[in-house]
Amino acid sequence: MKFIQHWKAVVATSALTAFPSLASAEANLALVAATVFFFIERDRVSNKWKTSLTVSGLVTLVAAVHYFYMRDVWVSTGETPTVYRYIDWLITVPLLMVEFFLILSAITKVPAGVFWRLLVGTTVMLVFGYLGEAGYMNVTLGFVIGTVAWFYVLYEIFLGEAGRINAENASPAVQSAFKMMRNIVTFGWAIYPLGYILGYMMGSVDSSTLNIIYNLADVLNKIAFGLIIWHVAVTESEA
Repeated sequence: MKFIQHWKAVVATSALTAFPSLASAEANLALVAATVFFFIERDRVSNKWKTSLTVSGLVTLVAAVHYFYMRDVWVSTGETPTVYRYIDWLITVPLLMVEFFLILSAITKVPAGVFWRLLVGTTVMLVFGYLGEAGYMNVTLGFVIGTVAWFYVLYEIFLGEAGRINAENASPAVQSAFKMMRNIVTFGWAIYPLGYILGYMMGSVDSSTLNIIYNLADVLNKIAFGLIIWHVAVTESEA
């Protein structure tokens, strides 16, 4: 009886470990496929759009590499790979925000201040999110500062200079892409502060579930961002 109970526990533990690992593997495949697609499609668009498509490919490539490491950490230790996840985010999320600057730069001259506000805003959001989540500062304070930085970025792309340039100078195709990217930053990114609240402030979501949710959100947000940019780049290049 004890032997059977022991192996039931082993199987249950293995299942809990394997499912997040499988989800991470699927995320890897999707990100790698997206990377290949974006780099191949660079040759299809005009020169002014190549940088945007290159950045999209770099975002999915960096994310794919980090998912290999995060999966290994999860399988080996069963612990949330917080450090690796934030290293990934610290590289890829600012690059995603810079895409707003790049697609506007493809159709008009954009002040450098737009670039720096988007870059600094996302970096502050991530740094304080990590400090709170990793226990280097008060969890609530880290969340508040990170959320304020997120709202600052949203202000810039909705009502700030980036939003105004889009409304006044962009073509219909660029305006549509800008709007969809803006919606991802608003609604797609909302899963992260929600996960922070439920997982680290309230403790009502276990780390396994949180990892799966983050994996799905990362894949959908990063690949969707790139596909939106690819579509507008092709549309504008063939116009």
